[in-house]
Amino acid sequence: MSGSPVIFDLRGKRVFITGHAGMVGSAIVRRLEREDCDIVFAARRDLDLRQSDEVDRYMAQAKPDAVFVAAGKVGGIRANSMFPADFIADNLAIGFNTIRAAHRCGVKKLVYLGSSCIYPRLAPQPMTPEMLLSGPLEPTNQWYAVAKIAGIKLCEAYRLQHGADFVSVMPTNIYGPGDNYHPENSHVPAALVRRFHEAKVNGDAGVTVWGTGAPRREFLAVDDLAEACVFVMKCYSDLPFLNIGTGEDLTIADFARLVADVVGYEGKIDFDTTRPDGTPRKLLDVSRINALGWRATTPLREGLQHMYADFQLRYSAIRAATDKPSSL
Repeated sequence: MSGSPVIFDLRGKRVFITGHAGMVGSAIVRRLEREDCDIVFAARRDLDLRQSDEVDRYMAQAKPDAVFVAAGKVGGIRANSMFPADFIADNLAIGFNTIRAAHRCGVKKLVYLGSSCIYPRLAPQPMTPEMLLSGPLEPTNQWYAVAKIAGIKLCEAYRLQHGADFVSVMPTNIYGPGDNYHPENSHVPAALVRRFHEAKVNGDAGVTVWGTGAPRREFLAVDDLAEACVFVMKCYSDLPFLNIGTGEDLTIADFARLVADVVGYEGKIDFDTTRPDGTPRKLLDVSRINALGWRATTPLREGLQHMYADFQLRYSAIRAATDKPSSL
């Protein structure tokens, strides 16, 4: 790790990761295994982060020195539209309970993971932290976005009122091993990987993708995000949140064609223009974290190849868990 000097040494520290079994959380665990620290986590059946009494009790017993808040209810456009109450309530509760308990238990450092969807739907590109709350949110994921904004502001409030070293990071669209390949409720990369794979296996002549294909998106490999989170934990302590991304984007149409090529699907790709596109463009300004010394290193094709290998290894379990035909 280069760039900024270490201001929070992880050596010998107890580090609690919420959402450790998810795509992002498991990547942070993998990255922390290279650090001389004690990694702490709890299975969902043993700790419901939506219940404040359970979180308070667990945190008091575990006594972590540092916390990564990587847990959350996540999904694509369809999931956000179908379950708005779940998305706002669950994510508000997870953020509030974890951040408050961390303060009560004297946690020395906390990194809260937000999302690029916190920015206004029509924010100027690339998006900088100063654009937060400067315009209306994208309606299709506003519930999730509001909860994440609340988490950011909660970290800022504890820093301002109590001097807590709590910081927030805003990742762009994430993909990689451990993603949720649910046929209806997953994000774009995972949904496309599954859709093209099954079309290839079934010999389908065409695959339909939601929307026009015109929106532009930025995609970051999950292990690059994990590296950035550990970097921020060790080297950053300030009020403003940090964007985490590659600083480059492409159209959904071009991304779909790239995924199809990686999967080996050679059929036709059609775009269902009756389906919502979501935000026209989401590109993060990552100049600040780049200046501090972190930069994404995984090329998009290479990252997608790694993701597809993970999907193939877990495909039987994925099918068993969802047990329904795929769609996007």
